[in-house]
Amino acid sequence: MIVASLPARAQSKPRRIGFLGVRSRSTAAKPDPYYDAFSAKLRELGYTEGSNIIVEWRFADGRYERLPGLADELIKANVEILVTHSTPGAQTLQRATSTIPIVFMAVGNPLELGLVRSLSRPGGNITGVANMTNEVGPKQVQLLKAMLPKISRVGVLFNPQNTTAIVILESVQNAGRQIGVQSLPLSVRRTEDFEAAFGDARNARIDALIVAADTLFIAERRQIIERAAKMRLPAMFAFPEDAEAGGLVSYGPSLTEVYARAGVYVDKILKGAKPAEIPVEQPTQFSLVVNAKTASAIGLKLPDSLLSRADRVIR
Repeated sequence: MIVASLPARAQSKPRRIGFLGVRSRSTAAKPDPYYDAFSAKLRELGYTEGSNIIVEWRFADGRYERLPGLADELIKANVEILVTHSTPGAQTLQRATSTIPIVFMAVGNPLELGLVRSLSRPGGNITGVANMTNEVGPKQVQLLKAMLPKISRVGVLFNPQNTTAIVILESVQNAGRQIGVQSLPLSVRRTEDFEAAFGDARNARIDALIVAADTLFIAERRQIIERAAKMRLPAMFAFPEDAEAGGLVSYGPSLTEVYARAGVYVDKILKGAKPAEIPVEQPTQFSLVVNAKTASAIGLKLPDSLLSRADRVIR
């Protein structure tokens, strides 16, 4: 008797995603909470890396000049969707392709940057989750003034390779002029530049520091916090995670949530949605987080008026 064999169950082909990382990816012993938040959201939505989804990871390790070459690698890998973070990453992918869907996260204002035609209907092959950090500069200046009424000179740590960081610098300068606070630009392109930047800050006798949002500064968060503490320099950061790590004060959106939301966009596109028709998501909350332990360590007494306005005080 001949028994006909049953046809093998068809196996669906894994979906292929390309991720252009501007920072490096941390080791297992020191995971990156943001990249991990993106991956965790994909798992929550039913995607298992190496099974029904393959993520081609590429990392520039903070070297922005490497981004175009890495973008080309991802396109040649025949990915279905390209994902990236930060303004430089999004601008690189936008220049690299006008056909492969792109999901960005943690950029400034994507409309002003020319990434989309409108926030409600992006109109091209790119959409995602903005953090709108270019709009918080004036508020950060006001908060520093409330914390340090006699402040007259603020240093602004920024990366001139990041369009959004330049916009933040300009907004801080404009806001400072209105209340009599001078802003000193402190340019940092690479890790090696921090020594000179903080040296300039020391020589200029600045009263406080604003750290403009930039992926290099996220990667070097610990160094910035430690250098500011050593100088007993009050520092304002862009994200709650900065204050949680020991920064004095932060005002801005949660980056962890921004990265997680990008996973939702990937899911929508994999299920057939078009980037042109998916509205750009903006943060719904900008949090003021104050680290009272850091204030005590640098000998700063925080005014009750600031503490009462804070969304969270770390003690």
